[in-house]
Amino acid sequence: MSDFKPCEDQSATFTGWASTGTPHLKKWSYHPRPLGPKDVEIEISHCGICGSDIHTITGGWGALPEPEIVGHEIVGKIVAAGAEFQNRIGEHVGVGGLADACGDCKDCKAGNEQLCSKKSFIFNDKFKDGRGGKTYGGFADRVRVRGDFAHKIPENMSLAEAAPLLCAGITTFAPLIQHQAGPGKSVGIIGIGGLGHLGIQWAAAMKCDEVVAISSSNSKREESKKLGATKFVNSKNPEDMKAAAQSMDIILCTSFAKDADWDALLNLVANNGKMVILAMPEAPLSIGAGAFIHRQVSMVGSLIGGKKMSRDMLDFAAKHNVRPWIETMPMSDCNAAVKHVMEGRPRYRVVMETGAAVRAQTSN
Repeated sequence: MSDFKPCEDQSATFTGWASTGTPHLKKWSYHPRPLGPKDVEIEISHCGICGSDIHTITGGWGALPEPEIVGHEIVGKIVAAGAEFQNRIGEHVGVGGLADACGDCKDCKAGNEQLCSKKSFIFNDKFKDGRGGKTYGGFADRVRVRGDFAHKIPENMSLAEAAPLLCAGITTFAPLIQHQAGPGKSVGIIGIGGLGHLGIQWAAAMKCDEVVAISSSNSKREESKKLGATKFVNSKNPEDMKAAAQSMDIILCTSFAKDADWDALLNLVANNGKMVILAMPEAPLSIGAGAFIHRQVSMVGSLIGGKKMSRDMLDFAAKHNVRPWIETMPMSDCNAAVKHVMEGRPRYRVVMETGAAVRAQTSN
């Protein structure tokens, strides 16, 4: 098919850290596709590490047939652009999970580019606009994407802090907006990690009546309060679960154990409430139908967000001082950084910095 034809700019070479299905990344170079009139080239200064990156590089979501550069919490400076985006050269921007979309379909026109049938994810995907070319992510020195998907970083936000907002931030912000979180609503967050710690901050900033942190241990109880939680539920404590039963209008599920008791978790949702699945399991879920029928509980999914939602999220974060808690590590030590994340040690997001980071931070 013409949409999937090889398309390389032999005059340009980008270098990153690639996986072929194991957690160990190796330095690897590729030729990007030629810069089109709607494209921008970004010199990467920062890239966060997300659970989706880990699932991909370990083969948890399927084997990788060829080297793959992951990374979809990208921040950097536009250093080259096609004709339509020349005025943005020099701008500090962030790129999330999308590199392109058609712009013309029903979903795109509704602001849901993430649902476009011709969307291109930022890595492990192909461009579908007829020009060909494969996508590669942000564990690299540079990346080329459609300019519409490069979002300006607010001036009062550090570039390192901005990076996790491009995935963890939009992933937790969008469903709260879509399901009308705010005054009068009780919101629960399952999993206090890279996504969950931002979910708590969003819900608190939206002035929800209750913001409930739900975790399988007490180790993050005090940190959850600092993030803005008004209550804490230990999902392994029967008394906590009983006291919180059927009390939350919206629950964001940002992580879960392989042996998660889904019926017990659904019992936390209020009548007519929603459980929103944000974490992608590697195996099918086993859930009884009782809560769906007898209490009209809904279980829905949410996939990142479109262009406008991403811009709104960055503006909201800038205005309400929502920031990820981060640890920075050099991208040259990406294998140590990935290992750190796989061990579940960060509080709460690792952001890798390239050689361009100091220059970018100084000039921002």
